[in-house]
Amino acid sequence: MAEWVWEGKTRSGEVRKGTIEADSVRDVHLKLRQQNIQPDKVKKKRQASIKLPKIGGGGKVRAEELVVFVRQFSTMIDAGLPLVQCLEILSSQQPNRTFKAVLVDVKSSVESGATFADSLKNHPRVFDDLFVNLVAAGEIGGILDTILNRLAAYIEKNVKLVRQVKAALTYPMGVLVVAIVVVTALLKWVIPTFENMFADFGNAKLPALTQMVINMSHWFAANFMYLAIGLFVGLYVFRRVLATDKGRTAFDAFLLKTPIFGDLLRKVAVAKFTRTLGTMISSGVPILDGLEIVAKSSGNKIIESGIYFVRDKIAEGSNMADPLAKTGVFPSMVVQMIAVGESTGAMDTMLNKIADFYEEEVEVAVEGITKLIEPFMMVFLGGVVGTILIAMYLPIFEVAGNIQS
Repeated sequence: MAEWVWEGKTRSGEVRKGTIEADSVRDVHLKLRQQNIQPDKVKKKRQASIKLPKIGGGGKVRAEELVVFVRQFSTMIDAGLPLVQCLEILSSQQPNRTFKAVLVDVKSSVESGATFADSLKNHPRVFDDLFVNLVAAGEIGGILDTILNRLAAYIEKNVKLVRQVKAALTYPMGVLVVAIVVVTALLKWVIPTFENMFADFGNAKLPALTQMVINMSHWFAANFMYLAIGLFVGLYVFRRVLATDKGRTAFDAFLLKTPIFGDLLRKVAVAKFTRTLGTMISSGVPILDGLEIVAKSSGNKIIESGIYFVRDKIAEGSNMADPLAKTGVFPSMVVQMIAVGESTGAMDTMLNKIADFYEEEVEVAVEGITKLIEPFMMVFLGGVVGTILIAMYLPIFEVAGNIQS
């Protein structure tokens, strides 16, 4: 449970501020409305955190390092080594100074009497809610080694999924950046050089395409500073808008509706949702807690709202499939397979099968997008640069033709 800072108005319009303890923003809103207060601003209160030594890369713990830790830890626990001894061994051989400091702190916390899960909870930037809840379930059930193996497999699959999405987005973004840099260089430095050369030709009329490109170069040079400032201001405003709930919701809705990437992001969301929930249910985490964690880690406000809607309906006594269908976020095949899983009592198995299927779908979709975008981006870059170069060489061709005549 976290502490939240809020500001809101009573029915009479009186402005009030305060702090409240709750599990999520939704719970804060519910508690305040029960007090007849309409919340306007809600944000998490900053907690004092342990200062960890920084290393290259911002002192972060990479997913690959976490997987290695979990695999080794599971092997040691399975071999019968005490928990504290496992943490001592793994912290002593950890090359990442940040991760080493975290493990040392976790070991100290366990030695002082805290549970392993509670000790991990003190480091949310390294061990998220999913990790902590699964470890807690493993401690209670006495199957910590099994849970850790499931965690390692989940993290590995999640890393692979993220890499596939990045691969689909990196290439077009890279080509776009190169195109912007090349066009900027041509308009600001190359074209003025050609213009000075054309001035030596006398008062000869330049071809229309050449004159248009030169006019663009003049405009670009005159407004370069304003364009640069506008770009930075636009990016700043965009980030501020994304930081708000309404802005993030609108942007996430737009992403899901984009022609090519929207379908890919939906498949990624389904794969992540089913894999995470399946892992948690099979590990003994209650479904309501599982859905809460899945919603927080969805990465998309539309999908997060849909999962919270499903969670609320299940809390009221509904099954999972019916509210899932009403969200309109998840494909009908997923809803039907989950309904079958509910009726047969094999929900975790069905969720993992759906995750396997959609992870393969993501892989195929990424390959298809890459093959589709590659020629398009090459034609785009070649067309833009080629048009500018042709425009610059047209007067030279005309002069050469006149000399021949």
